[in-house]
Amino acid sequence: MTDNIIVGVLSISFCVLTILGCQYYLNRMFNKISEIITIFISKRKIEATDVADTRESKLISQLKQLIMITEYEAKSAKEEREAVTTLISDLSHQLKTPLANITMFTELLKDSSLLEEERQEFLIRTGEQAVKMEWLMQALFKTSRLETGIIEFDISPTYIKETIADSISSVYSHAESKNIHITIDEFEDRKLLHNHKWTAEAISNILENAIKYSTEGSVIKIKIEPMELYTKILISDEGIGIASEEYNHIFKRFYRSKQVEQQEGSGLGLYLSQLILSKEGGYITVSSVVGNGSCFSLFLQNVRETSQQYAI
Repeated sequence: MTDNIIVGVLSISFCVLTILGCQYYLNRMFNKISEIITIFISKRKIEATDVADTRESKLISQLKQLIMITEYEAKSAKEEREAVTTLISDLSHQLKTPLANITMFTELLKDSSLLEEERQEFLIRTGEQAVKMEWLMQALFKTSRLETGIIEFDISPTYIKETIADSISSVYSHAESKNIHITIDEFEDRKLLHNHKWTAEAISNILENAIKYSTEGSVIKIKIEPMELYTKILISDEGIGIASEEYNHIFKRFYRSKQVEQQEGSGLGLYLSQLILSKEGGYITVSSVVGNGSCFSLFLQNVRETSQQYAI
């Protein structure tokens, strides 16, 4: 009987000690977690020395990772808010002029003494400003979504001749209105890694710029030059040209040369073209002589026979 009592007492003592030990361990763990959280709140950053190599280090490390994830998500949310703010600011700035013009033309149209020819002229100009606003909004949303990765597009081995033909078709009426001829040297069609729709838009933007800043009756030439890794598409014009010190600026969003500040334009076309080609693994360069035209070179990747999958 005495032995049973002793065993019972020892068992109870062991259980009590176990409970006290667990309580101590948990208190120590919670205190350590609280310490780490306090360090994070005060320093906004946890150093490696703040986490000792103890039995609790794994849990503490997981807590640190959780805090880092929270920091990253907070940073991403901040960047998204800033991107939206920038987009709204850019959109407001770019739409200010066409909106002011539409308001002015609308007020003029209220004048009952206007001749019918004048009324038609103001209506045409109002329509042109509305079209400009629509293009600006579409271009801004495209660039913003491409930058943030909201818009993704596939690239694949695609024949380039049809892509170039579609880009020329999209600017044909504008070129014809200025009696500008677009010529293309004959070449053997070849597959390049690109997206037909987006690349056609990139080339169209280059052509639009060439038409806009070239004189009536001039010529825009397109030439294809195969290279080892890339195929170069050269688009040369006889326009006003670009100063060499501006080469690194013309592909920036909303940048406009001092030579063309008084002309219609948004400074988005070249930026969008470069953004599209960079998504395809390509790039754009420019060479020019002020007063003697410009030549834009678009580089698209050649198709490698060993390639099985293409993802950008």
